Formats: sequence, structure tokens, C-alpha cells
Amino acid sequence: MYPVLIPGSTVMLRELTETDTAALHKVYGNDEATRHLSFEPRTMEQVAAIISGAIESATADPRTEYMLAVADKDEELIGAARLATGEYESATIGFALRPDQWGRGKGLETVRLLQRLGFTELGVHRIWGARSPLNEASARTMRTARMIEEGTIRGHLFTRGAWRDSVVHSILRDEFDGQQP
Repeated sequence: MYPVLIPGSTVMLRELTETDTAALHKVYGNDEATRHLSFEPRTMEQVAAIISGAIESATADPRTEYMLAVADKDEELIGAARLATGEYESATIGFALRPDQWGRGKGLETVRLLQRLGFTELGVHRIWGARSPLNEASARTMRTARMIEEGTIRGHLFTRGAWRDSVVHSILRDEFDGQQP
């Protein structure tokens, strides 16, 4: 599926472009925005490489990775979202928003748009995501998006100089109702 453009009420998912580098760096280069992610803040060069990889993978056949911009109604990038398909008709998701966009329901809408992409457009059976145990905002977002907390993967990631657990949430296609926030 290319190009992806999935509109919501306050945000949309769209393909990343090279012109998004500076805007994505405001997310991936921000210490606060990456505090609970699986990586430390990225440099501008690293962000440019991420976008180049996303552009390349967007036209792969079959496409298994959807690294997308989360954009506002003016199509300005305010975050990033990823859905990657895997074995057994499953997909994993993740997202990050600029801190000035937190607390406005845009994370929830992003997760619901990723669910729509996975279930409606791609026909996967299961979508799952993992979060830091300390990221209560992400926990609330996934619960509100009807994702069930499955458990903890102990010592899952090495980030910021230490091993970190991850808490897994999932939703199945028959649990998804396609609702918008």
C-alpha cells in the first residue's frame, strides 16, 4: 500500500518526505520526547537516515514497514508512527509526538489510525505495542484504544545505559470497531 494517507479528526498519517527532517528532529532529537522510547535522542543526520530508510521501505514489494508522519490538519509533522507487519498476520506499532502536542488526544487518535491501517487496510489479525513501564500516558492511551495489557517482557531493551522492561498491549481484529476518537 503506497502512498499512505489516513485522515483523522485532528491528525493524519502520511508518508514521510525528506522535507520532514527538521520537524522529525523536534521529536526524535528531543530528550523529553524520547525519554520512554527504545533509543536516546537522535542527531539531525540520524533523523535524515531514518527518513531515507522509510522512503526506501515504502516502495518495497511486499511492504512490511510503514514508518509514517503524524501530521496536523495543515500537514505539518508533529510526530511519527510505525506499523510493521510480521508473522502470523500480526503487526507491531509505535509512535512518538512532540511534547507540545501531549495531552490533547492526538496520541489516542494516532493509535486508532494505526489500528485502522492494520486491520482495515492490511487485514492483520493482531496488533501489539510495547511501552516503558514508567510511561503511564502510553498505558492510558493503549487502554483507551481497547488494547489489552498482556504482560511484561523483562530486560527487553538496553537503553540509556541500562536494561529496561517493556509492557506489551494488544488488540485483535474482532475487538476493533473502527471508531474514531
